[in-house]
Amino acid sequence: MNAFEIDAFEFCRTNSSKEGVTPVAEMTRLSKECANTSGELAWKVEGGSSKQGFPQMRLTVAGKVQLVCQRCLTPFDYDIDSSTLLMLGKDDEDADEIEEIIDDESIDVIVGARSMNLMDLVEDEALLALPQSPKHEVCPDTSLVDSAKNEKASPFAGLKGLKTN
Repeated sequence: MNAFEIDAFEFCRTNSSKEGVTPVAEMTRLSKECANTSGELAWKVEGGSSKQGFPQMRLTVAGKVQLVCQRCLTPFDYDIDSSTLLMLGKDDEDADEIEEIIDDESIDVIVGARSMNLMDLVEDEALLALPQSPKHEVCPDTSLVDSAKNEKASPFAGLKGLKTN
């Protein structure tokens, strides 16, 4: 995976911006959650400052990944379209203080670094955008699930043979 190392605080101070497209195959943690490694994610990171003067980054991630439906166990396309605002603290204590000051659940406060990998942030955002239990809206073919249900023997079937008259 190509490393996109930045000084997060300098990136925000200079209102920098980076964008790109990364194949799912290059994101090892995301690949493990997918049915296969096909697809790619388009991403953009924009630095700046909040009204209160805190460094912040707007991160957007969009693309298509293959997930396995938890109902019918077949792969399906899932569209990721996520955008988040990240405010940066110098350390854990600073991040906690910022979180208290802004008091906004829609903004994530993280600890920034002088050497931060943008691809880690992109992959984190993609992982957070995945559903906890991926499913088709309507499963296209339920024959596999139906056959598994029909083959399942009753736990009491064996007791029938033990019954004597």
